[in-house]
Amino acid sequence: MKIKKRYHLKKTKLKEIMQELKGYSSIILDKAKVEMLETDSHSFILVNGRPHIILLNDKPFPTLKAIIDNKIKENQVVVDMGAVKFMANGADVMSPGIVATDDNIVKDDVVIIVDENHEKPLAIGVSLITGEEMVKNDKGKAIKTLHFIGDDIWNLQL
Repeated sequence: MKIKKRYHLKKTKLKEIMQELKGYSSIILDKAKVEMLETDSHSFILVNGRPHIILLNDKPFPTLKAIIDNKIKENQVVVDMGAVKFMANGADVMSPGIVATDDNIVKDDVVIIVDENHEKPLAIGVSLITGEEMVKNDKGKAIKTLHFIGDDIWNLQL
């Protein structure tokens, strides 16, 4: 990825983004240095120089680095170890690979996908069904993967 622009974010734009992030707005700490970074493929919001938010179709999503740095545990979906190799390649999450979920997950929520043994974040995605349905269903796609460990977003170097 080539960097096109890097500039400080206006407070009004930052407020909008925090509202859109909903429960993940804690990623942007008080008095943090917040900047916009535009690359040839994606735009990021840097929090204290780290790429903590990515804008996909002008909608903000937390990055895995933000989830790890802030130890966020909300909206987790636990997948079995058989799904890990597929997740490492960016595959969407299928219901049969899901072991457990947070009960409050609803359709279109941003979710964190973790492995069952170490509970390490593997990917960020958008739920296609509720958390209850993810565990109950024995077939079908449950989560659309947006960002995973090892992709271009993960490997961004500043």
